[in-house]
Amino acid sequence: MGNDKAAVLLCSGGLDSTTLAFWLEEQNVSFVPLFINYGQHCAKTELNTAQTVLPAAVREDLQVIDISDIYRCSSSRLISEANLWLDPVVDEDLYLPYRNTVFLSIGSAYAQSRGIRALYAGFINSNHAKEINCSAEFFGQLSALLTAYGSVEVRIPFREMSKQQVAELALTLKVPLGSTFSCQVSSEVPCGVCPNCVERLTALHALQERYAE
Repeated sequence: MGNDKAAVLLCSGGLDSTTLAFWLEEQNVSFVPLFINYGQHCAKTELNTAQTVLPAAVREDLQVIDISDIYRCSSSRLISEANLWLDPVVDEDLYLPYRNTVFLSIGSAYAQSRGIRALYAGFINSNHAKEINCSAEFFGQLSALLTAYGSVEVRIPFREMSKQQVAELALTLKVPLGSTFSCQVSSEVPCGVCPNCVERLTALHALQERYAE
């Protein structure tokens, strides 16, 4: 594993990163899928999903990095799973400090250590999480910084796209949309009401209406 691959792809089993995996395959870009366990309560579900929804040709190449100690003491509901029968959860409860910065930094370090020159991430332009590091502007600036101070070029092809646009692309690439997993609050069954679920369901509903016309 290493120089025979052209890129590393951060993957989570979600709609965006899975679509990017199929897009890279269509572009004939050879890549290593990289899953980061940061202590999220749904890590097992996400990893199992990634192993199922990634293009068949790269599933055996899937690599896992465990950085769960970083957020061990965090009270974020991304780490400490809520009891949906008893615990109220608001958007601010899903904040995790520097999460996307950490992902891109680790992905870049992993790639450079293996002589790989490109890191891909499926982040989109989203404000649903109310985090400063979810905007297209942020991703553009961080990508430029990491690229300028290392040998790895950070590429985020979907950073200007909406969830609906990514879902439309997924349909054309025959991505198993229904099998991807993106819930932030429930570790097993998507809750349907967290920001990720709402954004996903809204996009899929829009597509359904469009193709029903």
